[in-house]
Amino acid sequence: MAFKNLQKPITTVLFDMDNTLFDLVGAQITSCHAVAEYLGNDDGNALFDYFLRPVRGFESHENILDYMNDRSLSHNGMYKEACRIYEIEKLKHITPYSGVMETLELLRECGYTMGIVTDAHSKDATLRLEKAGLLPFFCGMVTYDMVGVKKPDPDPFLFALEMMKAKTNEVLLVGDSPRRDIEPCRLLGICSVYARYGDRFSDDRSEFAADFTIDAMDELPGILARLS
Repeated sequence: MAFKNLQKPITTVLFDMDNTLFDLVGAQITSCHAVAEYLGNDDGNALFDYFLRPVRGFESHENILDYMNDRSLSHNGMYKEACRIYEIEKLKHITPYSGVMETLELLRECGYTMGIVTDAHSKDATLRLEKAGLLPFFCGMVTYDMVGVKKPDPDPFLFALEMMKAKTNEVLLVGDSPRRDIEPCRLLGICSVYARYGDRFSDDRSEFAADFTIDAMDELPGILARLS
């Protein structure tokens, strides 16, 4: 293998999950179109806009409820079914980005320990990783329900360091959010890789400087080779 001799100082690679390993936003948009169609509308993008508001969580079903209320759509059992459709369609359309599977296989062969740091709940994170075929690559996972706070709070990252038994200078983190992934790692002294390909929302991607930037996951082994 091209990078068979990858060694320390980096021993552990942590990954954000959603929009770093797979396109959650794309899956959400597709599921919103399915929900809108079920409700008799043709404005799935309008429904997705509800998920982007700061008043609800990014994945909260209450966004669907607000959408229905604003359009005076009768609940009458439809809300529960709309939520079910949303979750089923979202999970169905989660697939790894190109190069993710091959890269994780290579890193595992090279002896890197890999973990997940995500704002998702444990159940959702497990289901998504299983659907993407990626769960076996990771020996640790830090989720919102484990720490009670979301990124950019440092606690999820500190919890991950303790879980993986790794020091800050031994860890590399890959994430798509400058604010929630890159900046807290900078403050903690963790080397970071900005997965620019997964970032759909940053207006200014230069505010928080990552140590490295990639436009595809298969660029990651080259970075690790430079650090070894």
